[in-house]
Amino acid sequence: MTNRYDVMVLGTGEAGIFAAYELALRCPEAKVLVVDQGADIYHRSCPIVAGKVKACINCKVCDTMCGFGGAGAFSDGKFNFTTDFGGWLTDFLSQEEVMELIDYVDSINVQHGATTQCFSTTTPQARELEKKALEFDLHLLQARCKHLGTENNLRILTNIYEHIRDNHDFRFRTAIRSITVEADGTYTLASENGDTFNAPYLIAAPGRSGAEWFANQCKGLGLELINNQVDIGVRVELPATVFEHITDVVYESKLVYRTKQYGDSVRTFCMNPYGHVVAENVEGINTVNGHSYSDPKLQSRNTNFALLVSNRFTQPFNEPYRYGKHIASLSNMLAGGVLVQRFGDLVSGIRTNEHRLAKSFVRPTLTAAVPGDLSLALPKRQLDDIIEMIYALDKLAPGTANYDTLLYGAEVKFYSARISLSNQLETALPGFFAVGDGAGVTRGLAQAGASGVKAARVVADRLTTRN
Repeated sequence: MTNRYDVMVLGTGEAGIFAAYELALRCPEAKVLVVDQGADIYHRSCPIVAGKVKACINCKVCDTMCGFGGAGAFSDGKFNFTTDFGGWLTDFLSQEEVMELIDYVDSINVQHGATTQCFSTTTPQARELEKKALEFDLHLLQARCKHLGTENNLRILTNIYEHIRDNHDFRFRTAIRSITVEADGTYTLASENGDTFNAPYLIAAPGRSGAEWFANQCKGLGLELINNQVDIGVRVELPATVFEHITDVVYESKLVYRTKQYGDSVRTFCMNPYGHVVAENVEGINTVNGHSYSDPKLQSRNTNFALLVSNRFTQPFNEPYRYGKHIASLSNMLAGGVLVQRFGDLVSGIRTNEHRLAKSFVRPTLTAAVPGDLSLALPKRQLDDIIEMIYALDKLAPGTANYDTLLYGAEVKFYSARISLSNQLETALPGFFAVGDGAGVTRGLAQAGASGVKAARVVADRLTTRN
């Protein structure tokens, strides 16, 4: 038996959540299905976080990546008010509309418990920092930023879930096997447990963990895919005092550098002052990320951030997601999970072992990481870029290139090959919309939420006209 709806939202990451929220607000009488392979916000529990195991056991569905809130649920909740980074929505919408959508998403977060405090980029200290960075050919991307905090982010998401849970038919722990187009132009989702769901409108928000699956579904539907970049790098961990003069002024400092050796772009990403390095599981591949808490009692003495090298490929390459997974799998093969190495050991060509790591002045916050040699996992070009970037950062933040600075690998940002979309985020198939990180449209909380709102508004307008 097929369950019929007016709209289906596939995925409950940031984009799917805000699509569902907007649909509940604009067309409360509509019959809406919201489906996700993960659990609701109350039942997401990683065995590592729960203290049951010390290393990833490759759960069939990763509760860190899947479920209500998506991968962002356990992030430190950095919300950036900008179109300069965090996605490519301005490829489809005007800058003014994107900023209106971002502000709107923020207002919903505030209604459900988010802070109103922002880190400004227009202060004299921020301008002076930008000027100082330019002396070393480092370019500081300026944006207002809110730090929601890992613990507060979960509370906000819980409040949003409670607000909309009775408006829609939520189906959690429901993995979708396929998307098909029916003869009447409607869409059917077939689940792995045999259930089928049908609606004339589908908003696909597959999230990072569903990116590869979604790309394959789109290929099967004959939809054109456009290659996105592949971001590969490491997570850096060092004493918080090294970056205090930066993070105290601009919490999320996006520093971009173009290497002299190859001309590649390297950037800092996901800065976590007084934070913790954490492991993630993406479809059986262990990668690394970072968290930061608002509560001082939960903070560490270290700051961590990613250094990512961006590469774009041309034909015949068309699988950026698989390429990123392959790189990450090499560190998994060497370390059985996340690999860690001291910077001094890396540039000296020495493998970090337990004895050398024990002598380090920087104590790793990810204790499950295994000492090893990143040069055996990361491609030489990306590794050369990262080393050059660290020396450049050392001029702005002396101490970055210290021998005991820790590098965790691999950190890989999985971006799906983007689907060709209209200025309403609609695919070539009428009524089929694609939003969020997993669709290759965004790469952050702010623009992901904004994309979900945009698609929901288009669908709501059509439903209103139809009725």
